[in-house]
Amino acid sequence: MATTAYDIIKRPVITEQSMAETEFKKYTFEVAKSANKIEIAKAIEEIFGVKVAKVNTLNMQGKAKRTGRWPAGRRANWKKAMVTLTEDSKTIEFFEGMV
Repeated sequence: MATTAYDIIKRPVITEQSMAETEFKKYTFEVAKSANKIEIAKAIEEIFGVKVAKVNTLNMQGKAKRTGRWPAGRRANWKKAMVTLTEDSKTIEFFEGMV
């Protein structure tokens, strides 16, 4: 089964901290758990037409959910990628209006 760039990059992570980092050309995305840094960098370059300098990844633990008195389960674990673009690269337009 061939994976496309859109299978690797699931969605952007929109938080106060991640939006503050966009000023320094650092963007945060939720990515496929099986994706490695090289695949993530190629997918970002393909989707947004930018040049990636560095990729950092974190495996995020799913939060415990509570309903009533007992924990009802957990949210799914997921993988986060922080992508840094090169200085001469253009910015990602998707994040422009959110800052």
